[in-house]
Amino acid sequence: MITAATCLAMALYYEARGEGPDGMMAVGEVIVNRVQHPEFPGTVCEVVKEDRGPEAHDCQFSFYCDGKAEDPRDIVAWSTARDIAADVLNGKVLGHGATYFHAANVRPFWADVFDRVGSIGNHVFYTDGKCLLALGCSLRTQMRPEGLGS
Repeated sequence: MITAATCLAMALYYEARGEGPDGMMAVGEVIVNRVQHPEFPGTVCEVVKEDRGPEAHDCQFSFYCDGKAEDPRDIVAWSTARDIAADVLNGKVLGHGATYFHAANVRPFWADVFDRVGSIGNHVFYTDGKCLLALGCSLRTQMRPEGLGS
């Protein structure tokens, strides 16, 4: 049985290992915010493995359904991903409140539908406004859109 910490670490490793610790933490925060969000599955592993479309490779996190083995080879990045996953699961977050993100070099159809909260490295983060502190999400209402950096 795979643990929430391992599912989260795998997502951080494959989705954000080139983004540094803050980028990994930001992606981890999206995942834990989704767990608390009413429109997403209720566990970390279910969020990471979620398939939201009819096509074979349309998972929420592409590494999970790309047909490649999940076998972290960069020991330093894998160790960092595991440490950050543990931190995020213990409540250490940046407070962006985001439930969506994408790489800066793409423009998904939904980018104009949600509110941009900022960017870190090569990732842009968004919220739909439905993930609230009352639900356990990390939203900091005082954060301005540029609060994550550029």
